[in-house]
Amino acid sequence: MANHKSALKRIRQASVARLKNRYVAKTTRNSVRDLRALTNKEEAKKLYPSVCSMLDRLAKKNVIHKNKASNLKSKLSAHIAKLA
Repeated sequence: MANHKSALKRIRQASVARLKNRYVAKTTRNSVRDLRALTNKEEAKKLYPSVCSMLDRLAKKNVIHKNKASNLKSKLSAHIAKLA
């Protein structure tokens, strides 16, 4: 158990941040999955900017690595390009 007030506060802050990060990461993963499941090119093009924005936000906040965000965006872009 922590012995200092500051350590107790850091524990509280870390748990709140962890919950928030888990929520936004899961929401983004669901959006990526939904985009991959689409077969209509127009719908996919509409959804792509919002998914990219979510990925960039996660990378900016260090929830995921910036290269992972970049790789996901690239794969999604290629997936949209393949759609007929």
